[in-house]
Amino acid sequence: MTELEKAAKGLIYDANFDETVLAARLAAKRLLHRLNALPPDAEPQRQVLLRRLLASAGERLVIEGPFHCDYGFNIRIGRNFYANVNLVILDGAEVSIGDNVFIAPNVGIYTAGHPLDPERRNAGLEYALPIRIGNDVWIGGGVSILPGVTISDGAVIGAGAVVTKDVPPATLWAGNPARQIRPITEDDARRSDFTRR
Repeated sequence: MTELEKAAKGLIYDANFDETVLAARLAAKRLLHRLNALPPDAEPQRQVLLRRLLASAGERLVIEGPFHCDYGFNIRIGRNFYANVNLVILDGAEVSIGDNVFIAPNVGIYTAGHPLDPERRNAGLEYALPIRIGNDVWIGGGVSILPGVTISDGAVIGAGAVVTKDVPPATLWAGNPARQIRPITEDDARRSDFTRR
């Protein structure tokens, strides 16, 4: 079994010294370097590079630069996706993002984790667990999503949250570690005053 196959299965794998893993990351870095160096009015070229990098992406894909990921080939994005600046996706395992997802600046989606014991960690070993983000999700600024988490349809994650466990549908979560604040209800669809209280 290759190191990348181990990663895809959630097993400990060599993330820092295996030649195949390093070559895959280098290929992604080359595309990302070209992507992040494009001028802001080069949207057609951005789309070409993004679609070469990602496993799949639906129509209306916007990822504001800079954008960083490990491999790209483990990232699947649905339709009508918007990510603001400084999105980081560590995609040692699959990252699946649904339709109509909006991501604020400085968000980190991290499938990668490291053993707690220093001997294996220092040897460059890590693991990766898939992250799934459903449809109609909004992720606020500065959010960190940790390995193995599922964020269900219609959820909203408040700015600065650290998401360590699965998020049920149509709920508002915030904090560190993130916790459920309340359900999202029909009253939210009628709200017109968004001043802070």
